[in-house]
Amino acid sequence: MGEFLILKSGAEARAILGGFDPVGTETIALEHALDRVLAEDLVASEDLPPSPRATMDGYALRARDLQGASESVPCYLKLVGTVAMGSVFPGRVAAGEAVGISTGGVLPEGADAVVMIEYVDRVRGDEIEVHRSVAAGDNVIRSGEDVARGEIVLASGKRLRPQDVGALAAFGRTEVRVFRRPIVAVLSTGNEIVAPELVPDPGQVRDINQYALASQVRRAGGDPLLGGIVADDADLLRARVSTLLDSSDMVMLSGGSSVGVRDVAAQVLSLLGSPGVLFHGINVRPGKPTLCARIGQRPVLGMPGYPVSSMVIFDAFVRPLIWQLGGEAPGRDPWPGRRRARLSRRHASAPGREDWVRVRLETRSDGLWAVPVLGGSASLSTIVRADGLVMVEAGSEGIGEGDEVEVLLYL
Repeated sequence: MGEFLILKSGAEARAILGGFDPVGTETIALEHALDRVLAEDLVASEDLPPSPRATMDGYALRARDLQGASESVPCYLKLVGTVAMGSVFPGRVAAGEAVGISTGGVLPEGADAVVMIEYVDRVRGDEIEVHRSVAAGDNVIRSGEDVARGEIVLASGKRLRPQDVGALAAFGRTEVRVFRRPIVAVLSTGNEIVAPELVPDPGQVRDINQYALASQVRRAGGDPLLGGIVADDADLLRARVSTLLDSSDMVMLSGGSSVGVRDVAAQVLSLLGSPGVLFHGINVRPGKPTLCARIGQRPVLGMPGYPVSSMVIFDAFVRPLIWQLGGEAPGRDPWPGRRRARLSRRHASAPGREDWVRVRLETRSDGLWAVPVLGGSASLSTIVRADGLVMVEAGSEGIGEGDEVEVLLYL
């Protein structure tokens, strides 16, 4: 291809990338569920708790028996037993009676409140003196108050946190259906690319992108598949991508997406299957030559060759796609870490173009500053030294020195 197709805006590219479906589901043991995406609703099969329970150590009793109780006018009740943890009290609490109970103990029949142990004194073997009144329901969690039977506790598409795994256990789930982690093949292309363990000859460079992108895939919740290095040869590239499509859910090509004579990715992807290339070029900096194709149901991305551009495009566009392939419900913030800071120097931007500026954070006497890390897309150090990115929206002509910005922190 001799030139870019009409550039897509960042918003248009994101909309196209949003058109891919999750890759499928599997059933796993509960102990492996952390950070997986739920593929079914967890519906409460019972009330939680199933019976009223004490939320404090103290004494279970009838609240009306303590009417008017105070430090100066205590009430006296007969102690008729204790609720043993893991069992229930065998009798019923009658008028003027109390039962010792620990936090989490099942409330005995007849009792409707718990008075905290701090407000009770033992005066004889079977008598207690209570210095505080309570209302019905005090220090008690009712049956179903936490979760009612039939309630949706966790919705499909939820990425499971430790507390969510605990909720599954609370309802007796030892297995859970989750979305598969998408397998993402990463392939480096270019005659100049050599393996990291080799000493490059003049004109050659070590393969950075395959390993950096694979690490980003893993951090995004996918399973990376290293696809190796392929020279700038259309037949070789076509054969390797076809093989990787058979063993993965998505393929990322690093390099070969620009418009030079040797950039054959768009040509190859247009021949591999329909509908083929969806866009070739995004009005964004860095990363303008990014390419996206659909081969059957699988996305294939042609990432820029420079490591900085490639990694920024992943953060700005690809990470949400991997979440989506992995079944995660829309709406998750792709940048959970954000800091407000002031930009240390002016950044000019062309109207209509989305800019992503690498910055490092610097604490000064007058607050937090975002300092642009200067250098082109070929300078790996600019992204190594950066703490995050500042996005300049497409409708902006830039950001002024001292203006407040939102720094999107690297994960």
